[in-house]
Amino acid sequence: MIEFRDVTKVYPHTRTPSLDGVNLRVERGEFVFLVGPSGAGKSTLLKLIYREEVPTSGQVLVDGKDVARLPRRAVPYLRRNIGIIFQDFRLLPDRTVFDNVAFALECTDVPRREVNRRVPAALELVGLRHKSRALAAELSGGEQQRVAVARAIVRNPVLVIADEPTGNLDPENTWAIMNLLNQINQMGATVLVATHAAEIVDRMKKRVIALERGRVVRDEDRGTYGHEL
Repeated sequence: MIEFRDVTKVYPHTRTPSLDGVNLRVERGEFVFLVGPSGAGKSTLLKLIYREEVPTSGQVLVDGKDVARLPRRAVPYLRRNIGIIFQDFRLLPDRTVFDNVAFALECTDVPRREVNRRVPAALELVGLRHKSRALAAELSGGEQQRVAVARAIVRNPVLVIADEPTGNLDPENTWAIMNLLNQINQMGATVLVATHAAEIVDRMKKRVIALERGRVVRDEDRGTYGHEL
């Protein structure tokens, strides 16, 4: 599904690599936590998967394709199969919940009839179908993140990437989001979550890949957070 082959990433005007010789493989259907201190390279690793960034050297393969070598016109097709969830939600505040989720389909020219079928189903999964006509700005933080989850999954992606998805949430909403991600994984999607939330990692007992200074320092099944806070 995903493979990093000796991947190094150095951003312009810096000398220290954000990623340094990373090798890893994630199989289809896995649930993986990326952990490590701030600046360890977690977000960079995720951005390389959906071609927000490209490696300085090495290869990033998604379904066997070297994403850095994809022509620009092919990148949107790569991203159609990837759902992305951000810490800061990135919703359109003056649009309804329905419209925010529908946007992910409309930008890929999905017919309106299909939009009207898929959006309510995604909102039902995250428990917000009754809020479909509310403006995003009227929702609580936990509700906004659930809308972001619905937007990420409405295209039935094979891969869901979440970068600190619970960083702005209270404990109750944190677990609601993590339970949703676990449910999405059980439905067949591969899930990668970058997080600083040690309690979540320790309790969920998923595969854990730990990064420090751009290098993989630990990779274990049913792992724990393990980083000194």
